[in-house]
Amino acid sequence: MVLPHLTDDPDGLFEELKGTVVAWPRRTAPEHHEALFDVLCARFGRRAVAERSGYSGHRVPQLHAAFPGAKFVHMFRDGPDCALSMSRHPGFRLILLRREIQARTGAAHADAPLTEEQVRSLPPELAGLLTVPFDPALVLDRPLPLAEFGALWSQVVTEAADHLGRLPQEQWIPLAYEDLLDAPRRELTRLAAFFGVEPLPQWLDAGCAMLDGGRRGASLRLPPGELAALRERCAPGMRALKAAGGPPLTADQRLFRRAPQ
Repeated sequence: MVLPHLTDDPDGLFEELKGTVVAWPRRTAPEHHEALFDVLCARFGRRAVAERSGYSGHRVPQLHAAFPGAKFVHMFRDGPDCALSMSRHPGFRLILLRREIQARTGAAHADAPLTEEQVRSLPPELAGLLTVPFDPALVLDRPLPLAEFGALWSQVVTEAADHLGRLPQEQWIPLAYEDLLDAPRRELTRLAAFFGVEPLPQWLDAGCAMLDGGRRGASLRLPPGELAALRERCAPGMRALKAAGGPPLTADQRLFRRAPQ
C-alpha cells in the first residue's frame, strides 16, 4: 500500500529496499520503521513522512509510545454526513456486523474466536460471515440501522479526542473536512506548516482539485425522522469535539469548526 504512492515501479523499489533492509540488525519495530523512513526520505529527497489511516484514533497511545516525536492530525467530518458515508462502506458495515455477532454470542470482544456452539446459535446471515470466503452480499445488502453508524461515529471521535487531548498541545491539530472545503489553500498550508514542510504550489493545486463540495450536507436529504435519530446518536461525538476546544455548535448541529492554531 505504501510503495505505489511513492513510485510507478513499486516492485523495483521493493527489490531495491530488500537489498538494504535484510542486512539490518535485530531491533524494535519502531526502530525499524524509523530506519525505513530515513531510507525512503533519502531515496526520494523528502523531509517528512505522513501516514493516514481511518478508524485509528484508538491507536494514538500506542503510536505515541512508539514514536514520541510524531505529530498527529485529527481529521473529522460533520457527524451525520460521516455516519451516512460509513453506512455505505464495507469496512464499517462489517464492524457493526461483527459487533452484532459479539452481542448475540456473548464473546469477550468482536475478534474473539467462537465455539461451534456459538456459531450454530447465529442466524445464517451472520454465521456466513465466519467462513472464508463469504458472500459479499452478506455485508453489502443486509439492512443496517443508520443510527447505529451515528453511534459508531460518536464512539470513534470521542475516543480519538480523549487520547489526543492527553498529548502535548504542540503535537496535534484538528483538520475539519468542512474547513478544507471552505478554505482549502489556507488549511493545507496550515497542515504543511504543522509538519514543518513547504506547501508546494503543485501540491496545493492537486489538493484543491481533489475536494468535492457536493458531499457536504448529504445527511440533510434524509427523511426528517431518520435524520433526527441520526443526530441524536451523533450528539456525544459532537460534544466531545466541542470539549476538545471547538466553538459552539451551529443551530442545526451540522458543522464542526476549529480555529487554526
